[in-house]
Amino acid sequence: MMFLFNGIIFLAGAVILGVGIWVKVDSGSVLNFLQNIQGAPGELGQVLNVGYLLIAVGAVLLILGFLGCCGAIRESRCMLLLFFIIILIVFIVEVAGAIVLLVFKPLAENLIKQVGGEVVKSIRNDYGKNSDVTGLWNSTMTTLKCCGFNNYTDFTNSYFVNDTKSYPFQCCNRVPCTEMTAFNSTIPGCFPALKKLVDDNAVIIIAVALGIAALELAAMIVSMILYCKIGSKQE
Repeated sequence: MMFLFNGIIFLAGAVILGVGIWVKVDSGSVLNFLQNIQGAPGELGQVLNVGYLLIAVGAVLLILGFLGCCGAIRESRCMLLLFFIIILIVFIVEVAGAIVLLVFKPLAENLIKQVGGEVVKSIRNDYGKNSDVTGLWNSTMTTLKCCGFNNYTDFTNSYFVNDTKSYPFQCCNRVPCTEMTAFNSTIPGCFPALKKLVDDNAVIIIAVALGIAALELAAMIVSMILYCKIGSKQE
């Protein structure tokens, strides 16, 4: 059970890591591949900007899968204990995050809004200048059908607006997108849009979170059972 479970995690991590490296190293081939998909929207090209995230997630899954598989096959208590500790840390962080969101939801929203001030500064200084920031925001605004962090005013007096004399087309769903057009549009900011999306899908999110927590608990229990049995054998 331990080998099968972690073998799947290891393979998934290897695939995600490989895709992430491919996205960052050979971006031209990725764009050509996306463009050859029939009906693929142009925004798919923004997947290049999630390469680092794919690499990080893939690396973590690869390490977890390796520790679990090798620990089970070689009966290594050290590897099993390390596997248990990593899963436990992830589990504790998830539980702590859930408690903060549920019990201190208003406080969490205020904290996010405070962080939003720095996000708005980044939009005004880097959007249209930094390709990674621009691509990330284009993907976010296109996916959530939103504009800016709070609303279109986040782009007012920004580098992008001063340079192009126009707002991002996502703020108006048309080109050119002027300040007056953006003002008259009903497109919300990305933070309100994300909050609404979470509220509308709260049941699904809770169900998925409980499922992940159950898998993590099962992995910790199995790893500890193996750890104790191997210890009793050695004695």
